[in-house]
Amino acid sequence: MPRLIAAAAAAIALAAAAQADDHAGVVAADQDVSNGIVSASKVMAPKNGWLVVHRTGADMKPGPVVGYAPLRGGSNEDVAAILTEPVAAGDMLMLMIHSEDGGMKTGVFEYKLGAKEDGPIRIDDKLVMAVITAK
Repeated sequence: MPRLIAAAAAAIALAAAAQADDHAGVVAADQDVSNGIVSASKVMAPKNGWLVVHRTGADMKPGPVVGYAPLRGGSNEDVAAILTEPVAAGDMLMLMIHSEDGGMKTGVFEYKLGAKEDGPIRIDDKLVMAVITAK
């Protein structure tokens, strides 16, 4: 009987850990972007979409898009977005998950600031993102 209880507890713990890994999120750190690329070490996307790089500031509001990379639904490792304009050391960047919904073409990034096409994903009415500082 104790072995059965221990096995059940282990199964519950394993299921809880797997569920925790399924939550949408972006993991990224401050980094050197002088090579024209910004990276997230891990992105958990609820469905196919985009990792979008926005400029931001102390107000933590998403600004203009300066890069993006495609995402698969699920876990994505070492996601690299090519920057479309220069980013200086000290600039703050918001790496945000956007969906592939609402656009005219699948596989084409169509978002413009404030648009609904390929717009940001929200979980519990919060943007799914991480903010980094360029080095």
